[in-house]
Amino acid sequence: MPDWTTACPDWAARLRAGETIIPPPIFPDQAEHALAIFKQLKIVDAPGSPTFGESCAEWVFDLVRCIFGAYDAESGRRLIVEFFVLLPKKNSKSTVAAGIMMTALILNWRKSAEFSVLAPTVEVANNAYKPAWDMVREDEDLEALMHVQAHEKKITHRESNAMLKVLAADQNTVGGKKSVGTLVDELHLFGKISSAENMFREALGGRASRPEGFVIWLTTQSDEPPAGVFKQKLDYARKVRDGEIVDPSFVPIIFEHPPEMVASGECLLLENMAMVNPNIGFSVDQAFLEREFKIAEQAGPESFRGFMAKHANVEIGMNLRSDRWAGADWWAQQGVLEKTFSLQDLIERSEVVTMGGDGGGLDDLLGQYAIGRCKTTRRWLGWAHAWAHPSVLERRKEIAPRLQDFARDGHLTLVEHIGQDTEQFAANVAMVYEAGVLDKLGLDPQGIGAILDALEMNGVPADKVIGITQGWKLTSPIKTAERKLAEGVLVHSGQPLMAWCVSNAKIVPSANAVLITKQASGTGKIDPLMAMLNAVYLMSLNPEPAQTTSIYDEGVLI
Repeated sequence: MPDWTTACPDWAARLRAGETIIPPPIFPDQAEHALAIFKQLKIVDAPGSPTFGESCAEWVFDLVRCIFGAYDAESGRRLIVEFFVLLPKKNSKSTVAAGIMMTALILNWRKSAEFSVLAPTVEVANNAYKPAWDMVREDEDLEALMHVQAHEKKITHRESNAMLKVLAADQNTVGGKKSVGTLVDELHLFGKISSAENMFREALGGRASRPEGFVIWLTTQSDEPPAGVFKQKLDYARKVRDGEIVDPSFVPIIFEHPPEMVASGECLLLENMAMVNPNIGFSVDQAFLEREFKIAEQAGPESFRGFMAKHANVEIGMNLRSDRWAGADWWAQQGVLEKTFSLQDLIERSEVVTMGGDGGGLDDLLGQYAIGRCKTTRRWLGWAHAWAHPSVLERRKEIAPRLQDFARDGHLTLVEHIGQDTEQFAANVAMVYEAGVLDKLGLDPQGIGAILDALEMNGVPADKVIGITQGWKLTSPIKTAERKLAEGVLVHSGQPLMAWCVSNAKIVPSANAVLITKQASGTGKIDPLMAMLNAVYLMSLNPEPAQTTSIYDEGVLI
């Protein structure tokens, strides 16, 4: 058995030096045989209809070698079965994908085998099918070997009856598929589909009985914070690349800037875009990038971030809209000051804690926020949690993948029965109260009966709960939170849940007041943010510590 690795811990240095980040083939002879076929296929929509061999950058050949060089001809087994490829827009992604799948169809030995390209929409499906169709149409030998059925987006090998089919995926079209090879195009768009995980389970199940099978995940970066199956695969690919996870059957090929360039902002410079655009000088025109960069820069932060996500693979941490809450501009940087900490950590570090709650309807989240004033620095430490009923996932399918991500992170609970949310909410408040550091809990006075009952059951005195009127009266805590974030006084535990809520918040000017409302924020939920504003209101009153020592202080018995 050959020995190989798919980790690439020195990927950042390789990208800086313009070197390949794609592993070499395990079986070089198999790789070169497949590459010879791939190089003969034509790119019909390029000037002069050149072949891949005449017009491709070397990284494309490395990718083809890696994919087809993972097949062991003696055992009939593929040793690497998953390939994750993340590269910016306009790097010939769909055309190269079509060429790879056509090569797989030509090399296939299994009778009536199925090969699939799964796309999230009909338009994306056409982007992958049209180049494959053109490759057959423009080559006499290939046209004699393949039967094109354009109305079905299908190409059938006349001798083996194997076929390549391009599908706009849903569970009805992929159910029962037994594909030998599957290429998933634009994975980031599947991240917005709540049923995508089950869909892929159906589509890729055929590999269980086909040891030569493979799947290629092909995508650009999302123009929104990664979510759903895209986030899962991206996180996994990064860990394999960095050596945190050892999985020699998974190849991560990620063209992105090193973390230090992201932290310093160098990833946003025009001169550093070439580092992550491997096809620059081929399908990517330098003059085009320069012009579009300047246009996006002039259009404002939202347009510029979208451009950099698509053309430089810069991951968006937060959506910064033109009508955003001003505090959003400082939110991300105030989260990197602290490692993610728990409510227990916050209690131990704080001399006094204020808490807030908001939401709780069947169509909403129940948000909870705690702010502790640090014993030593007097900075405000922020921590959040939320609860959601399963009905939210059904009613708000567009945000369901993101809510499921937060649940996996441990920052949101998908409740199993009515009342579980208020029970756990109250238990958290009781934990702070019993530690002797709770000042007050602030709640929207509307619809809090269930929470009050749960608090009473958990032994939290009624005088610890205060109603905070919403609407224009929240202008003061909105402004206070902005200033505390800008000053570096309010820091938080860097929870993706809160980054999402903050980026959803939209400002609505009203006379002399500033409003953040659920209605203005659309389908994106902001309940934990509103809970934070309630806690900010209470902490801005500068409460005195409830007692001189906490039960967590050294020498105090619990």
